Amino acid sequence: MRLLPLAPGRLRRGSPRHLPSCSPALLLLVLGGCLGVFGVAAGTRRPNVVLLLTDDQDEVLGGMTPLKKTKALIGEMGMTFSSAYVPSALCCPSRASILTGKYPHNHHVVNNTLEGNCSSKSWQKIQEPNTFPAILRSMCGYQTFFAGKYLNEYGAPDAGGLEHVPLGWSYWYALEKNSKYYNYTLSINGKARKHGENYSVDYLTDVLANVSLDFLDYKSNFEPFFMMIATPAPHSPWTAAPQYQKAFQNVFAPRNKNFNIHGTNKHWLIRQAKTPMTNSSIQFLDNAFRKRWQTLLSVDDLVEKLVKRLEFTGELNNTYIFYTSDNGYHTGQFSLPIDKRQLYEFDIKVPLLVRGPGIKPNQTSKMLVANIDLGPTILDIAGYDLNKTQMDGMSLLPILQCFPDCVCEDAYNNTYACVRTMSALWNLQYCEFDDQEVFVEVYNLTADPDQITNIAKTIDPELLGKMNYRLMMLQSCSGPTCRTPGVFDPGFDPRLMFSNRGSVRTRRFSKHLL
Repeated sequence: MRLLPLAPGRLRRGSPRHLPSCSPALLLLVLGGCLGVFGVAAGTRRPNVVLLLTDDQDEVLGGMTPLKKTKALIGEMGMTFSSAYVPSALCCPSRASILTGKYPHNHHVVNNTLEGNCSSKSWQKIQEPNTFPAILRSMCGYQTFFAGKYLNEYGAPDAGGLEHVPLGWSYWYALEKNSKYYNYTLSINGKARKHGENYSVDYLTDVLANVSLDFLDYKSNFEPFFMMIATPAPHSPWTAAPQYQKAFQNVFAPRNKNFNIHGTNKHWLIRQAKTPMTNSSIQFLDNAFRKRWQTLLSVDDLVEKLVKRLEFTGELNNTYIFYTSDNGYHTGQFSLPIDKRQLYEFDIKVPLLVRGPGIKPNQTSKMLVANIDLGPTILDIAGYDLNKTQMDGMSLLPILQCFPDCVCEDAYNNTYACVRTMSALWNLQYCEFDDQEVFVEVYNLTADPDQITNIAKTIDPELLGKMNYRLMMLQSCSGPTCRTPGVFDPGFDPRLMFSNRGSVRTRRFSKHLL
């Protein structure tokens, strides 16, 4: 199938995530409104970029295990980030953060509904014109291609229906609303096309692979390109391709330390979980775990086909390939059977693998990164001046190129805000819930990686106050102020978090929301 295009239409440093300085040999050209930055070996055309985005793929519970080809073709040929996080463990807010480079409190997408600004008219008017693909197309002259799940309410009649094509996309092949594998409708450059349940022509992951290969065959060879491929896997309904439906029959959800235990000293939403879970609940989540892995095998095939086609067309050596997910997932942790949304590692930590020009193979970075960094990084690759954006994230390009070798979980008022502190020695998480309890959870993940012990009541109240202040500062930041040292207290010593100097005194918490 051949797709027709639509009508034409530096290094930054922040206190919490210092980037290494470096000065590789660069060739600088002013092209298409962007300052093109290329490695000498790459020639004179700006690099291409591919962003592969899965849906609900965890990192903590082994979500990358089925993807042997992906790990070999992207991770082993480039860099794996072991500390990649999302500000919101929910599909639409997270995808909005990827596209805008902004925290949820700045793009205002708070949930998966139109009322929560998910693909709403307001989102389309205010945020879509400033997404990084729109900038790539209008300012940098990139061909831009999208295939897959966009935002959960995309295609809703009250938001313009499938005729709406977001600004900045040359080729648009988007799924109506949420993830499916069969019996769905796609918007092809604004025209609806229905698909049925015939595996050979309708299985969505394979359809996305095929149309992506078509794009590589028929695109212009005179412009660089950006591709975003957003698969349904491993989101429910977890429908695997026929050839993979018997895979992983002896696999079970991980029985880690926080599996099927009561969430002691946690927010009421977690405390309501029935512990221990019933046998039927455990069987259900084990089956869901296997099916999720089965759906990922088709994603692995997609990655292999894409890399081979890039190599065949001679584009691979001048193409950055990013692989990540919109959020993580849990299957039985703290007796929460299946879902995401929570503040714990299994929900907020995601895979992030990158290969491309100038990236040495087999690298692992422990640098704390977030999905708001993807947009700035891709714009930096294109040579765009990041000071012209209002993005909250920072470019990871200097790291890439110079690296030194059933519980209801969508309940009313389940709103929290967190601040993360990481260094070579410390890994701390401080969170506040915005509800009547004004509940606080604090974890020392260095000593307690499974987040079993909430240490909020054992910390000096003065130190809790400092963490609260840091959180308030981040909740009101925007653009450059999200990256400046002024957000943080330079006198803050993480070691004092563990002094066990008594219980928390009554104090007033911030009620600002992310």
